[in-house]
Amino acid sequence: MNDSLTKADIEKMRAEIEHRKLVVRPQLISEVKEARAQGDLSENFEYKAAKQAKNQNESRIRYLERMIKTARVFEDNSADDEVGVNNFVTVRFEEDGEEETYKIVSTVRVDSLSNLISFESPLGKAVMGHKEGDRVKVEVSQDSSYYVKILKIENNKDESEDRISSY
Repeated sequence: MNDSLTKADIEKMRAEIEHRKLVVRPQLISEVKEARAQGDLSENFEYKAAKQAKNQNESRIRYLERMIKTARVFEDNSADDEVGVNNFVTVRFEEDGEEETYKIVSTVRVDSLSNLISFESPLGKAVMGHKEGDRVKVEVSQDSSYYVKILKIENNKDESEDRISSY
């Protein structure tokens, strides 16, 4: 996997793992026991649903543990006036004059529909470390590129509203 994660990403994953192990797991085990006690397991929908929920929880725990184990920790060393992780950046696309605001995030927080883009994406890579007023070339591939102008940078080191995606 080797996703690039911030220390905050890893802490959130650890908190979710702990919650799933200490709160969700015992609750789901109890639900499986209750459903099993209802009799014939071959036609017991509640039992099958409870087992499925328990298995999904265990799968999510394994997924998060694997993400943490294989992650590359990314340090954001950007200055306050530079684009960095968890900053909002407003850019103008030169070819059509459109303006968009994006939040630069780690790879597990990406949600293009919500304008959360990875610092490893072409636009994210291009704007990282740049300042307001900079004109930046965004290279999509060897044959394709475009220019954006950085109009505004808003610092937001608080990651509390972000979520870790479940892929």
